[in-house]
Amino acid sequence: MEHPFEEFGSMVFGETQMEERLPRPVYEAWKKTVASEGVLDRATADAIAHAMKRWAMEKGCTHFTHWFQPLTGGTAEKHDAFVEPGKDNLPIARFSGKMLIKGEPDASSFPSGGLRATFEARGYTYWDVSSPVFIRDKVLCIPTVFVSYTGEALDRKEPLLKSVKAVSDAATRLVNIFGDKEVKFCKPSIGLEQEYFLIDREYFEKRLDLKLTGRTLFGIAAPKRQELSDHYFGAIPDRVAAFMKDVNQELWKLGIYAKTEHNEVAPSQFELAPVFSECNIAIDQNLLTMDILRRTAKKHGLACLLHEKPFDGINGSGKHNNYSIVTDNGQNLYSPGDKPAENIRFLTFICAFIKAVDTYPVLLRMSASSAGNDFRLGANEAPPAIISIYLGSYIEDILYSIYQEHPSQKGKNEASPDFNPVNGLAYVPHDNTDRNRTSPVAFTGNKFEFRMLGSSMSASLPNIVLNTINAQAINEIADQLEGLKYVQDIRDKALGICRQIIHDHKRILFSGDGYSAEWIKEAARRGLPNVRSYIESTRVLDDPNVVDLFTKTGVFTEKEIAANRNIMEEQYVQIEGIEVRTLMEMTRKDVLPAMSEEIKAYAEGLNACGKAAPKYLTTRVETIGGLIDDVYGKLKALEAKYDEVSKKGSTYDIGYALYYEVNPMMIDLRKSIDTYEKIASPRYYKLPLYQDMLFSL
Repeated sequence: MEHPFEEFGSMVFGETQMEERLPRPVYEAWKKTVASEGVLDRATADAIAHAMKRWAMEKGCTHFTHWFQPLTGGTAEKHDAFVEPGKDNLPIARFSGKMLIKGEPDASSFPSGGLRATFEARGYTYWDVSSPVFIRDKVLCIPTVFVSYTGEALDRKEPLLKSVKAVSDAATRLVNIFGDKEVKFCKPSIGLEQEYFLIDREYFEKRLDLKLTGRTLFGIAAPKRQELSDHYFGAIPDRVAAFMKDVNQELWKLGIYAKTEHNEVAPSQFELAPVFSECNIAIDQNLLTMDILRRTAKKHGLACLLHEKPFDGINGSGKHNNYSIVTDNGQNLYSPGDKPAENIRFLTFICAFIKAVDTYPVLLRMSASSAGNDFRLGANEAPPAIISIYLGSYIEDILYSIYQEHPSQKGKNEASPDFNPVNGLAYVPHDNTDRNRTSPVAFTGNKFEFRMLGSSMSASLPNIVLNTINAQAINEIADQLEGLKYVQDIRDKALGICRQIIHDHKRILFSGDGYSAEWIKEAARRGLPNVRSYIESTRVLDDPNVVDLFTKTGVFTEKEIAANRNIMEEQYVQIEGIEVRTLMEMTRKDVLPAMSEEIKAYAEGLNACGKAAPKYLTTRVETIGGLIDDVYGKLKALEAKYDEVSKKGSTYDIGYALYYEVNPMMIDLRKSIDTYEKIASPRYYKLPLYQDMLFSL
C-alpha cells in the first residue's frame, strides 16, 4: 500500500473540515465555543449544520444521530433521515442548527436511578462541541450529553465534562501561581490500553454463557495454559493480523491514532493501544474502539470477548488508564524535567495526586469496578483491590528527602540513573522509574497508570473521579499558596506543603509486590481499605465527604450521586442474575443430559458384559452416577438459594447476598461440572472446551 494513511480522519468532521467548509466568522465562533468562551447563535449553528450535512451526504450518509452514553455503560443512538417533504411534496434534505444541537430520544427505558418515573419519557441530547462529529455505517454521528427533562445528567459524559473543567481550572490556577501566567488552560490527557480475547465464532455461538454473560461459567483449563509465556509478544497469527489490519483501517478513518498492537500473555488474548489524547475525546474513541473490535471480529468469523475474565485459570483483561495533565502550550505537569529534585512544580503536582488518591481510595476502587472485574482484581494477574501508589525508587527518594529534610541522593544533577549504552549505539535513553505491574496506580515517567479498570467498562467514571479528586487536592494547595508575592516564598511554602502531604499520606506509597499475601497484612497495618467486592464499594457514594466532593466541584448533584449508586447496584444484581440463570439453564439443558447419555451408554456396555465387565466400565458408571447426583443436588440448592435471595429487601441487600451467598454456590456447582468435563467423552459432551477455544487461531 503506497499511502496507508491517506484515509486517516476521512470520516471525521473535525477542525480541518470546519476550517475548509465554514465561513471564517462561523469557524471562529465554533472555536470560541469549544474553548468555552462563547455560545452558538442560531445562524451560526445553521451554517455549521448545513456544512455537516453536505459533507455527510457526499460520503453517502442519509441519516444522522445523536450519539450518547446512557448509564448502561455503552452507547446509544436514534437515527433520523435528512429527508423531509419539500415543495410539491418532493423530497429534500434538511439538517438545521436546532437538529444539530438538540435531540429528544425516548428516555423512559434508560437507567435513571430514581431521577424520574418510568412514564416520564422525555430526555434530551445536546451536542458536545468539544468532541468531533464522525460517520459510522453511513450515519452522521454527533457526540452529545444526555440529560433528563429537569436537567439531571442521565449519562457520564456531562459529569465527565464538568470534571475536566474542574481539574483544568484548578491546575491552571496552580500553574499560574508558580509563575507561568501564559498558561490559559490545562487538560487531562489519557491513553487507554485495551485488552481483549478473540475466539472462533463457531465456538462462541455454541456456548450460551459466552453469548449472554461474556464469560464461561464452567470449563476446565487446557493441558497447556500460559505458563510458557510463548504467546506474549509472539508472532501475531495470520488470521488475527488480518483482523487487526481491518480494525486499524476503521480506527484511522475515524481519526483514532491506533498505535500499538500485540499478543498478550494469555492464549488468544491481545492488546491495542492508541496515542494519548484529551480525556473526553479519548473516552469517546475508546467506546468506538470496543464497538469496532466486536464488529470487525464478526466479519472475520471471530468473536471479540471484552469481559474481564472470560476464561478461568488464565489472565483476564483490563483497560490501563494512563493519566496526565497537560497545559495549553504542551507542558506535561507530571514530567520531572532534567532536575526533578529541584522542579517544585512537578513535585507539588505529584504530591497533590498522592493526597487525592489516599483521601478517596474506596471511591477510586469503586470507579474502576464492575461485576466482571471482581473476578480479576487481586487474582495474581491484576492489581489488588487495595489502592496504593508506586512511584519508583528514583522519585520516591526525592519525595522522602523533602519529608525528612535532607538532600536527595538522586536527581540533583541528572534526569535518570547511570546507564551503560548498548554497544554500537551512541544514545540510549533511560527511564527514571521502573514499572510495577502489581500496583493499582504506578508512576511511569511522566504519567500515572491506573491499572484497575476493567476491559469491558467505559473509562468515563474512573476519569471523572481522577479529575475531581485531583481538582480538590490541587485547589487546597493553591489556597495555601495564593497571595504569596515572591518566588522564593512560594517555593518554600510549596516544599512545606509537600512535606506535610508525604507525612500525612505516605501509607499509600508502596513499591513491593502487590500480589503477595504479605502486602494484604501490611496494608491492613497501614489502615488502607480492602473492599472485597464491587457491590460493597458502591456504599462509598453515601459517604458525606464524597457527596461534598462532587457537589462542591459541581460534577454531580446529590440526586445524581444517589441515582448513580442505585443504578450501579441494580446493574450488579441484573448481571449476577443473568449469570446464575444461565448457569442453571446450561446445567439443565447441556450438562445433565450429556451425563445421562454417557452413563446410559456405559451402563448398556456393563450389562452386555455381565459378570465379566471390565473394572473401567464399573468405575465409569459409578463415577458419572455420583457426579449426576452431585450436580443435580447442587443445581436444586442453587435454584432455592437464588429464589430466596431475590426476595430480600433492598437492591444492595440482594447484591450483597448474591456475592457472598449465591456466587460461592455457583463456584461449587462449577467445580462439579468441571470434574465431569475432565472425563467426559466428546461424543456426549458437545460444548467447546478451553483447548478448542483458546488454541484455534
